[in-house]
Amino acid sequence: MPYSPKKPCRYPGCPRLTHNTYCDEHAKQVSSNYNRYQRPKRSRPRYHHGWSKIRQHYLLHHPFCEMCLSQGRYTQATEVHHVLPLEHGGTNDLKNLMALCKPCHSRITAQMDDRWHRKPRQYHY
Repeated sequence: MPYSPKKPCRYPGCPRLTHNTYCDEHAKQVSSNYNRYQRPKRSRPRYHHGWSKIRQHYLLHHPFCEMCLSQGRYTQATEVHHVLPLEHGGTNDLKNLMALCKPCHSRITAQMDDRWHRKPRQYHY
């Protein structure tokens, strides 16, 4: 399957080209910043190095988006979804995971998660 052309890294001032949103160097930094400053505090302890290994293992054994596959489309899975969210009592058990492409994961998250309906963030200066 041919790749789409590379695009500039979205990190301000970075000239590198990448197939992803950020180059490898800045992807780690952006992920770290998200985990530190934007991920809800109640779920921070649940997403740790162990989760990264579980995620990689699951994607290795489930390379296609499970929702697209059920519709007869072969789309590469890039994200792992918790069927029952961790904050609602779910676990990292393989039976509670689902390999999805970015659009399908965004769609499911928007439908079931309160992330998009949350009160605006309060900043205190």
